[in-house]
Amino acid sequence: MEQMLEIVLDSPGKFSRREAEAPVAAGECALVRIHRVGICGTDLHAFKGRQPFFSYPRVLGHELGVEVVSAPAGSGLQPGDRCAVEPYINCQECRSCLAGNPNCCERLQVLGVHTDGGMRPYLSIPARLLHKSSKLSLDQLALVETLGIGAHAVQRSGIGAGQRALIIGAGPIGLAVLQFVQAAGATAVVRELSASRRAFVERLGAETQATPHADLFETVFDATGSTRSMEASFESVNFNGRLIFVGLVTDRISFDDTLFHRREMTLYASRNSCRDFPRIISMIESGAVDTTPWITDRLRLTDVVDEFPTLYERDALVKAMIEVDG
Repeated sequence: MEQMLEIVLDSPGKFSRREAEAPVAAGECALVRIHRVGICGTDLHAFKGRQPFFSYPRVLGHELGVEVVSAPAGSGLQPGDRCAVEPYINCQECRSCLAGNPNCCERLQVLGVHTDGGMRPYLSIPARLLHKSSKLSLDQLALVETLGIGAHAVQRSGIGAGQRALIIGAGPIGLAVLQFVQAAGATAVVRELSASRRAFVERLGAETQATPHADLFETVFDATGSTRSMEASFESVNFNGRLIFVGLVTDRISFDDTLFHRREMTLYASRNSCRDFPRIISMIESGAVDTTPWITDRLRLTDVVDEFPTLYERDALVKAMIEVDG
């Protein structure tokens, strides 16, 4: 049996390298060669020990750009196809799945969170979770999942053309929300503490602020994954407005119930998206969405153990991409 290198997060703050047997695909699964792994806030939180629904040890990585090695007959996939990976392995049998909400599957297994992910060269995965494109680069395919988080949050919000939103946090999830707010014909103000990230957002055509202002917004997205920010975000929601929590934390969230009721707000949770991959791929192919400027840092799979901890020190970091080739 062929051996391959895996990078394992053994416990908070501790990665290791290990040799493992390369997977063999069978049944409805395809075998893919992983070329790109985007580093997500989920991975950063897991490294710090602050990621909900997480257990150790774990092979991280759910933002994947891959190449098909083999695929089952009738899947529509051929060796050499480049694909984005939908990392949400749903059961297709529970009430949520049968009701058309597979992102809320009661037995959901997310690659890199509940089950081992993509920090390795090969992966066996149900072929139905692969979305191919003959036009997109491996970098672009790896970021389709991140965009899906933003697309679903904007869909949940109901925002439309001519409206104005506040997005709190300019990490990749906040940037994904911004892309789809703009695609909906709305405008956004992005609140972000980091001066370098504010400058990045301004180059994307959005207004920014470093701290809360007096103005209120009909739609507010909190993409920080910060308890303090999420609790404070209620203050920025207008009367009859909507607040969407795109980030998540392990803590309890508390808020002023008097303010919540007086302004008659609506609060939404927003998680992953299982239905938007084809639409997002089409939007990137058409140029309606562009993630090319997001990738500010690169590292090789073999360097993850040593370099991953340094990502927290990189003030200009927006998105780091792991290259698994070679």
